Amino acid sequence: MNLPLNGLKVVEFAGLGPAPFATMLFAQAGASVLRVDRPGSRPASGILAGGRPTVSLDLKTNSGIDQARALIEECDVLLEGFRPGVMERLGLGPDACMAMNTGLVYGRVTGWGQEGPRAQEAGHDINYLALTGALRSIARNGHAPVPPLNLVGDYGAGGMLLAFGVLLALQERSASGVGQVVDAAMVDGVSLLMAGIWNRRAQGDWSEEPGTNDIDSGAPFYDAYRTADGEYMAVGSYEPQFYARLLQGLDLDSGELGDQWDRSRWPHLKQVIADRFATGTRHEWTMRFADLDACVTPVLSMAEAVQDSHITARATLTTGADGPQPGPTPRLSRTPLITASTSESNLVEFTQALNSWRALCPT
Repeated sequence: MNLPLNGLKVVEFAGLGPAPFATMLFAQAGASVLRVDRPGSRPASGILAGGRPTVSLDLKTNSGIDQARALIEECDVLLEGFRPGVMERLGLGPDACMAMNTGLVYGRVTGWGQEGPRAQEAGHDINYLALTGALRSIARNGHAPVPPLNLVGDYGAGGMLLAFGVLLALQERSASGVGQVVDAAMVDGVSLLMAGIWNRRAQGDWSEEPGTNDIDSGAPFYDAYRTADGEYMAVGSYEPQFYARLLQGLDLDSGELGDQWDRSRWPHLKQVIADRFATGTRHEWTMRFADLDACVTPVLSMAEAVQDSHITARATLTTGADGPQPGPTPRLSRTPLITASTSESNLVEFTQALNSWRALCPT
């Protein structure tokens, strides 16, 4: 099977969150991935593990370090997500590893980065969002900030940008023949994902008072509204043509409601729209807006998303050993990605590479 990263060898030092996510992306693109775990740890499982082979190495022993070095000498990419200095203390830091393998791309992801006053502090997704201004911006007016799960820090700002950085380094290596270190810090990544908001702030088009802007639940045409059965409808009727169709679907008179962008009337208009949505069930409103093209959709649970006609038609969610899981994306026309669970069984290249890995680390 022709895959974009066929032949690429990746060693992942087991961790949580962003590094396994980045590794999953590489595996879906055909890379041969080996996970290095601690003795006695639970075997990696689930969607992020993706059936990747694991070798257990005791990195507190000379033999374990020697085996790790043997793997690193043979790989193209090393991924690790420990606090700064951990790999160096093991003798497996970038300088030592790249002295053995000059073409190595050494990818590391942390919360606060490799240097800076907080570099050695613990942290989680919510902390990186808090310090960058992102978390304070994700709130309704007068309410506490809402953590957006761990989608932004761990996966978007961490794992996704780590993978992007590694691909940049691999592209550069194709010309220079030399690897480099990729330092992906979630605090940096969160700030990058806020680029559009920083741009609007610089142009005077963003209020730092949460829940008062057009896309942070301040506007009546960009929010979620509760229905008669306790469910919700999502409204994203931002442009004037979609806003007109929103009012049409709700049987509201635009002439009586005033200008869409009159911010002084937003609280009143939000209440009018909320009262109207409260008169029908989510299903009734879904049917009402089905053909209006007003950017109005039902808010589904994860269990409901599996059954959605669009999600099903595109196979956005697939069925894996652990139940529904996201399908690989983006979609490539000539070399489509694979689900991680199919990589080991379907790729001859993977099997050959796996045998090579195992020969380096006999059990």
